Amino acid sequence: MEKEFGKCSISRRKVFQTSAIGLLGLSVPFGSLAMPNFGIGSDLIISGKPYPAYPSLDPDLVQEVVGKSHSDLDAVKSLVEKRPELARATWEWRFGDFESAIGAASHVGRRDIVQYLLSKGARPNLFTYTVLGAYEVVKNMIDFSPGIQRTLGPHGISLLDHAYAGLRMKSSMSTKEVDNCKKLIDYLESLGDAGGEEYQDLPDEEKQKYLGDYKYGDAEDEGFTVQLNMRKMLSLGGIGEFGGSLYKVGDNEFIYNGAPSVKVSFQWELDKVKSLIVKEPERSIVAKKI
Repeated sequence: MEKEFGKCSISRRKVFQTSAIGLLGLSVPFGSLAMPNFGIGSDLIISGKPYPAYPSLDPDLVQEVVGKSHSDLDAVKSLVEKRPELARATWEWRFGDFESAIGAASHVGRRDIVQYLLSKGARPNLFTYTVLGAYEVVKNMIDFSPGIQRTLGPHGISLLDHAYAGLRMKSSMSTKEVDNCKKLIDYLESLGDAGGEEYQDLPDEEKQKYLGDYKYGDAEDEGFTVQLNMRKMLSLGGIGEFGGSLYKVGDNEFIYNGAPSVKVSFQWELDKVKSLIVKEPERSIVAKKI
């Protein structure tokens, strides 16, 4: 309820505050009880400068927690304890390669990180249950949605590979946990199609010819780097950076991380790679090897 005093409007709360202060024998200017008049240009930031994506979570923080979830439980804890919502964080590495923090921990078999993130509100999915060896859960999901076993996880990693990763921490697992993982592996292997697509092999000596930096512009970051990743596969990333795997589908033809719409081809001159082309539905980019 408000009382009108000329053109001013005073709420009952402010009247009460004024009366209470008066009873204490204090003299306070009436204007000090009103909301501060923050005009345009006033410095309202108490601490911390907003980043470009604000008020979304800082992208650097999201990328960090997803990256650390591959290997560093202590680092994940330090980030998530402060910002529990990071347990649900998802990062797009490149070309639609989305990966959550729990997804990162899952495909490398870090059960300890998976279980910690679950305790903090992470959202489990088919790959989570697979790495944990939840045989009945995974089988029921496949029975309910036949063919889902062919779905690829982050970086194009298959469901069966997630099952294999479930035994990575075998030495710290109970007998029952180990048995469940083995049972799930046997089941997925029996399906015949849970291991992902079959791609062409590329001999190790041939891989070396593709490695290097490729530029498509004059700016420092306008280019790609092709190198070998942890799985000893060719990978494509921003220049000087790691990126996603290249899966061979033809002569000098690859797809990026199992994403059918992103094609990468290489052009040769004599016995040397001279350039590459990244082709998407919306664009094609030619980058010359330097």
